Amino acid sequence: MFFSIDADGDVPIYEQIVRQVKLAVADGILVGGQMVPSVRQLAGELAINSNTIARAYQELQSDRVLESLRGRGMIVRRDAIKRCTKARNSLVADGVRRALADALSGGMTAEELRELFEAELERQSAMAEQSKLASGNGAS
Repeated sequence: MFFSIDADGDVPIYEQIVRQVKLAVADGILVGGQMVPSVRQLAGELAINSNTIARAYQELQSDRVLESLRGRGMIVRRDAIKRCTKARNSLVADGVRRALADALSGGMTAEELRELFEAELERQSAMAEQSKLASGNGAS
């Protein structure tokens, strides 16, 4: 799994890792029973303090996304997808709320927002479909 960490951002690094793991589970990139990198391995790959990774993994355990296999490492819980999908939807809803509040306070009308939303949704959907076809995952 590939992580994108913004060390200078407003979101703490451990929280970025938590979010990205949850999104990966919700999107089917990580599946139930799959091992995740060890704390030491991920800390080395990301050049981040191992305590930060451990904190993220602890939160993912308390959120019932990961579970520890004694002596083997951490795996994604088989029942995590529903919780992760709910978390993803909540993150998206928060982003939409913030964007709408900014746009409305900036003077955009509801009709301008609808037009912008529809155009962007169409563009993003087309890009996602092209990406699926290019990767060979498109349905025939």
